[in-house]
This record gives sequence, C-alpha cells and structure tokens, in this order.
Amino acid sequence: MKRKTTLVLLIMVLGLLIGLPRVDGSGPVAGTLVTELASEAYSSGAFSLAWDGESQQLTITHADEPARVLWATVPGEAFVAAGRGEEQVTDSRGHYTIEDSRLVVCSEQTLDAIVQDELQVQLSGTLRCDNGSEVPYELRFAAQSNNQLGFELSIDDPTMNRTYLTYGSHADEHFFGFGVQYSFFDFKGKRLPIFVSEQGIGRGAQPVTAGANAQAGAGGTWYMTYAGIPHYISSDLHSLFLESYAYAVFDMQQDDRVQVELFTNQMPGRIIYGATPADLITEYTGTIGRMRPLPEWITSGAVVGMQGGTERVREVYQQLRDYDVPVAAFWLQDWVGNRITSFGSQLWWNWELDTERYPEWEALVADLNADDVQVMTYISPYLADVSEKPNHRRNLYQEAAENGYFVKNQDGDPYAIQTTDFDASLIDFTNPEAWNWYMQVVSEQVVGAGVTGWMADYGEALPYDAVLYSDDPAARMHNRYPELWASFNQAVIQENGLAEEGVFFMRSGYRASPHYTTLFWLGDQLVDWHEHDGIKTAVVGLLTSGLSGYSFNHSDIGGYTTITHPVMDIHRSEELLLRWMELNAFTSVFRTHEGNQPEQNVQFYSNDTTLSHFARFAQVYNAWEFYRRELIEEAATTGLPVVRHPFIHYPDDPAVYELSYQQFMVGTELMVAPVLDPETTSVEVYLPAGEWVHVWTGETYGDPAAGTRVEVAAPLGQPAVFYPVGSEVGEQFVENLRADGLLDE
Repeated sequence: MKRKTTLVLLIMVLGLLIGLPRVDGSGPVAGTLVTELASEAYSSGAFSLAWDGESQQLTITHADEPARVLWATVPGEAFVAAGRGEEQVTDSRGHYTIEDSRLVVCSEQTLDAIVQDELQVQLSGTLRCDNGSEVPYELRFAAQSNNQLGFELSIDDPTMNRTYLTYGSHADEHFFGFGVQYSFFDFKGKRLPIFVSEQGIGRGAQPVTAGANAQAGAGGTWYMTYAGIPHYISSDLHSLFLESYAYAVFDMQQDDRVQVELFTNQMPGRIIYGATPADLITEYTGTIGRMRPLPEWITSGAVVGMQGGTERVREVYQQLRDYDVPVAAFWLQDWVGNRITSFGSQLWWNWELDTERYPEWEALVADLNADDVQVMTYISPYLADVSEKPNHRRNLYQEAAENGYFVKNQDGDPYAIQTTDFDASLIDFTNPEAWNWYMQVVSEQVVGAGVTGWMADYGEALPYDAVLYSDDPAARMHNRYPELWASFNQAVIQENGLAEEGVFFMRSGYRASPHYTTLFWLGDQLVDWHEHDGIKTAVVGLLTSGLSGYSFNHSDIGGYTTITHPVMDIHRSEELLLRWMELNAFTSVFRTHEGNQPEQNVQFYSNDTTLSHFARFAQVYNAWEFYRRELIEEAATTGLPVVRHPFIHYPDDPAVYELSYQQFMVGTELMVAPVLDPETTSVEVYLPAGEWVHVWTGETYGDPAAGTRVEVAAPLGQPAVFYPVGSEVGEQFVENLRADGLLDE
C-alpha cells in the first residue's frame, strides 16, 4: 500500500512538472475614463442608450421594460481597452492550453463623441497605451431585431490583436451557459476561456489528471470542453453572445464587473432582451439556428452501442428480445474493424466495411430493419494510414494525401496529429475538392452500407498553426472547424435522401452547430462518479448546453474512458452502470457504450441484473415517449432543450441558482434527481414553490407558497422523479408505468 501511495504522488508531481494545463494567468485590464460629454439619450430600434455625464456611465434598456437595465458600464471607469499580445499555445493530442503575454496594453480611455444616425449609435475616442502611443477606437450599437442589439468594438490599429470590453455586474449575479460545460453551472467568480478542445481525462480530479498529464499531456482542466460557446444568460436575465471565432475569455472574477477579452482587434456581438430565460433562449436560437426534430425511430427505444461482429450482434439482440427491451437501433462503431492500442479498443480510421469482422453484413442489416431496428456506424474527419491492416481494400489516407485533401503543416505536408499510438490527418473542408471527395466516400461507403446514422466523432483538434486551402488563419478557424464538420454531415444526409430520417451525433461544436447537427452527445466521461469527469458532469453538460441551443443532447450510458494502470484502475462498476441507465432514461436518447476497454467494464449484457435493469429503464424511457415527442417539436420552434435546469422556469427563485448536477427538469412537467454517488439510496431534492407528486409512491411533497427541500428514498430502480400536482403529463407517465408493470402496487 505504501509503494502504491508513493507512485500516485510521483505521478502527480510529474504531471505538475510537465505543465498542468491552466487558465491564462493574466488578470483583468483596468484603466481610467476621461470625457467631457454631457448627459444625452439615444436609441436604436426598441433599445435606448443613455449616457450619464455626471456618473460617466452608459446604460442600455428596452422599450418593453424601460426600468430594467440590460447592460451598463462601470461608472467612471474605462469600458474599452486594447492591446498587443503573443500567445503560447500548447497542443497535446487535441488538448489546448493558451497562455498570453501582453506586450502592450492600452487601457486609458477617452470618450470624445457619441453620434447617432438612423441605424446605429457610435461611441469613439482614443486609448492611451503603456508605451506612450495612442490608438483610436469605435464602439457601435445597432438593433439587429426588436430584441437584439448588435455591438462591435473596433480598434483602429491592425497591429492590436487584443480587445477588451468591460461592463457592470454585482456580487449576487450568476452566469449560466457557455455551451457544453462539465464542472460548474454558475460561473460567477471564474475566468472562463472559450476554445474548443478535448475535454481531458480527469479535468482536475486527482490523481488521474496528473497521471494523464505525465503520460500524454491529456489531463485537462475544469474549463476544457469540446463545445465552448461565447454565450450566457445571467440570473438578472442579462444575455450576451459574441459573433467571432477567435479565442475569447470571460472574466467574471470581480463582484462588480465582467470583462470580455477577444484575440482580435474587432469584437462583434449581440445583447439580447427577453422577459424570461425561455424568451432569451428562443431569441438566441432564432439567430444561430435551431435543431430539427429528431425522427421517431431514434426515440422509440434503446440505441445499443456494442462491438464484436455479426455473430455477437445477433447473440446480444436475442438476449435483448428475451428481456423485452425496446430497441431503436444498433450502433456498431467497429464496422471498420478494431485495432488494439495502449488506450484500449480503437478503430481503423478508414471508412469501409470490415467484411471479416462483419460477414453477411447486408443480411444483418436487413434482419434488423425487418424488426424496425436501425443500424448506425461511426466516422470522423480523420483518416489514418491503414497500410498495415491486412484486409483493407482502399487506403483513404493515401488517396487524400496524394490529392492534397488534408489540412497541412507549415511545410505543406499533411498535418500529422497524434491520437494514441498512431497519427492521423484532418480533411480540409475549406477545399471544395476535398469536401466533394469526402462526400463521395461517405455516401458510397457509409450510407451505401445501409445505415440510417452514425457518430460523427472529433472535430475539435484543428492545429493552431495549420495551413488551410482557404488561407484563413487556423487560429481563427479552430473554433469554426466543428461547424464545418457538422455542415458536411448535414450535407451528406441531405444528398442521400436522409434529411428527415438520418441522424448523426457529435461532441464537438461551436455557436452555429445546432443549426447543422441532428443530435449531440457529451463526449468521453470517465467511468466514475467524480464531479469533474464522471457521471455528475453528464448532468452539468446537459444543463449548460441546453441554454445555448443544444436542445437534444445525451451521454454514453456508463461513461467511456476506462483506465487500467499498475497504480490505479478506473473500471465501470455494476452500480455505476445501473445508476447511469436511470439517469439517461430521462434524456433525449437512451444509448449505451462499451467504453475504450470493454472487457474491463460491466456491460448491460453482463448478467441478469444488468439486463433486467436495462430492460426496465428502456421501458421507463418509452413510458414518457409521448411527452418527449412534444418537447422535441417544441425545441424545433423555440430552441428550448428537452432537459432543462430549473432556472429556466423558476428564475425568481435564488435557491435554484445553487443547483448543478443534483437535479434537472424534463420540460416543465418532470423533476428528476438521479443518484450520482455510490452506495446511496436516498437523495435530497429541491422542489420549487408548488405541490409535487413522487412518481413511485404517489406521495405529495412541497409548499404551494415556497420552495422546499425534501429527502426521499431512491433505491436502485426508483430514482427520484416528481411531477406537479394536476399535471396531465405526470399522470399519463404514471399510468404508462403502471400499464407496463413498472410500478409497485
């Protein structure tokens, strides 16, 4: 035991020595404001902008609620700054850390003029720099719609590559959203970079994070995410988003202000007005684009993720039928064959059917389809050289390399990106010929295999120094690449007549990804209970992403990342798997994954207990299918997510601001508090004002006039689920459970 403890400590120290990824260490930029402008009122559309010459403050309001301030500068202080910086970018297998060195800071602001014309209000002045120079700036505001006020900060010096916009907040304002975030729901007091990346292994949980850093620089931090988005909604119903792909930082560490930093000399964005969080989500998603309704087949039962070949699929399918499991699809990621690496069971990244692993593939697909069970596979924007794979028919990597279809390095060669034990290269989607070639490949070899959908993996690792066909700098295209990858997949399903029925699911994303993507999943969580990388992060990721338009999202049942190491093993336990089944029965899609080391994990097919539990919660999932379809249609027209944080519907209850992974709502009618800790058979639930019925016992809890905290039993098979008294949805759900024999009488 002493030797094992020493090894753990050694790994942690090594992780720190090689540079544990961390947030850029530069603090906020602050400066003085000099102006002699008198008080004056301006307007743009439904928005009013008021300059107070005495307090030296700009405030913005909306005609529908003129007494509520939507955005305001800090009285008497500079609200615009600029600078010149040089970033140091560390990239380890798709995990990015950016540290900034500020060479010049221009923070002493003069406000010389405010001018209004028909379309916009323009503020202008100069910024004095710490090297004695001065640069002009302009900050323009113009209504983009009745409820959205566009803004753009421009620094009139192309050598300046940093812009800073500072505005007011207060100690009790809470900030939510920012895309898919895993560790926190409230970001007040934090400094949050926005840059898509691998999420990391551990993300701060020790000693696994230090170990992953020591071995591969892959530990990550709490802020790393596949799909960060510069967009938030606050508890004061303030909402803002940036319309830029550049690296951004939202600094919310100070009580009285927020500072947004962008790595460019122009900062475009929008301020959104809405009377409720739901209004704000609808406004935002109306601009970026909403997700289309999921087809009914994928929400009609379990999506069974497994590997092993034709005979193994048939064997497991028979087991599922024996246990009366409603099955929507088989997701067979190893359709291309699997390769064993130091990380576990991985795939040959060459998108053609492995006929040795899956003989009689056409018959398998036909037999499943005859039972209304679809088949899904796997692709990514990567290709790897498969010269060593004995039964390959095409080597797509060599074809792409010969034709110049890859993202290139500075020497003009395909950019080799290390994954685990092998390198791969990314398709350059800015090259029309590469796009068309890859479209043909996927159409013929993936769709042509008779599938109805696939996992569209990766997309977050465009190297910062890559060279693209379009000549756009990779630093600006990095956050856009996931959108291009999503757009490509959308084009594939449209080109092949699958626009209504086809489903691809992605983990990487940025602002406009919901417009293109049919379904999201939350990436690779540890098969663990941890709050930074495990089952708890699956809940937080659902809740944060739902505020930014990721309406249909879900996680791998049981998690993905499995670790087998002499110092420490992290293997999926039976209890974790069963509790994850219970959690995912209340999300958009109910899908399993074996993990990167299937043989080390308990699986849904491992024994009678796991199969019985899987059957039970696939049936629970189906028991609210009628409501799920309603929420899916609502999402397509409003952008509201299926899984929601209580803040969306109870924004005036401060108690909900404290909730993160503990509980969530499904639409407005179900409150779910899953068990997310081992050896736990009860949970504490916060019930907002009203009376709530406990699904499993029929008992009523809550206070009509105030929120209450209650503790309820939550044994295996009965996670805490409530519905408001009188809810037709809740009553129908209970009736369906009873009809299926899922309620104890």
